[in-house]
Amino acid sequence: QVRLVESGGGLVQAGGSLRLSCVWSGRTLSIYSLGWFRRTPGKEREYVATINWSDSRTYYADSVKGRFTISRDNAKNTVYLQMNSLKPEDTAVYYCAARRGDYSILAGVYDYWGQGTQVTVSS
Repeated sequence: QVRLVESGGGLVQAGGSLRLSCVWSGRTLSIYSLGWFRRTPGKEREYVATINWSDSRTYYADSVKGRFTISRDNAKNTVYLQMNSLKPEDTAVYYCAARRGDYSILAGVYDYWGQGTQVTVSS
């Protein structure tokens, strides 16, 4: 069984930074891509960023490009989302997700999800 556990959310002022972590346990990590999504009340999950575990290629939504960075630590089975220059519109519950194969912006094709971590950006 695959398990994803997020941490690192919290309250921050606009312009500040947070780093989210997602620890992976279970099946061989190399066959998956890992992504971050976020959701605000009343909206669908929104794609944020993805990293391919096999070749470390990264992908970002336009709304976060240049401000957020996704990275990994193989030894710790952990993927990170460094969030800089945060804006109030970044407020959401952030979810880590994993799937077999290359990245996708579609939440529906991800097989495994974490429980989410709340990020609140005050103005």
